[in-house]
Amino acid sequence: MTARASFRVYAMDGALLGLFMVSACLSVALLEHPASPARQLIASDFVRRALVGIAMGLTAVGLIYSPWGKRSGAFMNPAMTLCFMRLGKLEPIDTLGYIVAQFLGGTLGVAICSLFFRSWVSHPAVNYVMTAPGEHGALVAWLGELGISFLMLTVVMSVNRVPSLAPRTGLFAATLVALFITFEAPLSGMSLNPARSFASAAIAHSFRGFWIYLTAPVSGMLLGVELQRWLGARHSRLCGKLNHSETIACFVRCNCLDRTRSKKS
Repeated sequence: MTARASFRVYAMDGALLGLFMVSACLSVALLEHPASPARQLIASDFVRRALVGIAMGLTAVGLIYSPWGKRSGAFMNPAMTLCFMRLGKLEPIDTLGYIVAQFLGGTLGVAICSLFFRSWVSHPAVNYVMTAPGEHGALVAWLGELGISFLMLTVVMSVNRVPSLAPRTGLFAATLVALFITFEAPLSGMSLNPARSFASAAIAHSFRGFWIYLTAPVSGMLLGVELQRWLGARHSRLCGKLNHSETIACFVRCNCLDRTRSKKS
């Protein structure tokens, strides 16, 4: 593959995260801004958070199974990308390309929302959908991020080892995103993604607690990879991709849909 084609794939992945951030900003503004009819109608914090979770889960499904998602692998997350390098499925230069695009794409998404909907997304109730530790403090937030990141990678890799389930991996991941936003967000704000947190922090000009969202997701996901390796799974069967298409060639190849190989793993 030419360098130009590779850059195009990186850009696709960054754009996917940018679109995810646009959806996040608009969803949270709709449900949390005091002037929003939805905010006035729904008094329960839990119900509003669950609705945001559903909105972001559906957004994730749409992006993961989009043509761009199928082509790039729909990583949208530096922590996930580093896991693929650890598994030997991405070269360091490609890993760097993906990560740079993810940080740029996510930040651009929030910047666009700030440009067109500043009065809504800049309100303290929305605050550019920044992730920040909850009332229990930074340590609990870090452990929360570590836990959900570990669980996400473990579930994704486990599902990918079953050929009949592998095409639905994105649905499993999106469901977890919705559940994490609903139940874990009060602890850490639910990031799961260093580039996602950076995007909000950069536009809000506040990096309070950013170290949590830079270190915990990476640590949790790499821990999930190492656990799978330690459990003795065949290296060739370890995969963290969120989609598997038989019609669109993915930049990162895998054999998750190979039923013959799965019987030997």
